[in-house]
Amino acid sequence: MADVHSPKQRSFNMSRIRSKDTKPELIVRSVVHQMGFRFRLHRDDLAGKPDLVLPRHRKIIFVHGCFWHMHRCRYGRVKPKTNAEFWQSKRTASVERDRRNLKQLRRTGWQTLVIWECWTREPEVKVIPRLETFLAEAATSE
Repeated sequence: MADVHSPKQRSFNMSRIRSKDTKPELIVRSVVHQMGFRFRLHRDDLAGKPDLVLPRHRKIIFVHGCFWHMHRCRYGRVKPKTNAEFWQSKRTASVERDRRNLKQLRRTGWQTLVIWECWTREPEVKVIPRLETFLAEAATSE
């Protein structure tokens, strides 16, 4: 099946997909900040350039897009109709890279949490309880 957009339009659309300051990331940052935690953003000296880093507590939070990181939800299971082989290999490489980065971070003493984009649609139900659990021991040590 041919792409419904011209190559120029497709290139423009893809250029607008951000890796930082996405809506799901802003939601998670807001919740963590409201919980009273301060954090650093996108530290490039750490594997995977984590979205939120709480260095004082040795905790890291990643906010993953369901499509790009192949989450098991309906948004992550989407298979592009055009250039399917390219997208499959690109997404699979992302998943493998995520696995390596998480392993490396844990080996160096960081605790990690992955928040999925689809969870941010219902933050009160799916994001806040996970963050409270993940950050609970950090809150008691302050």
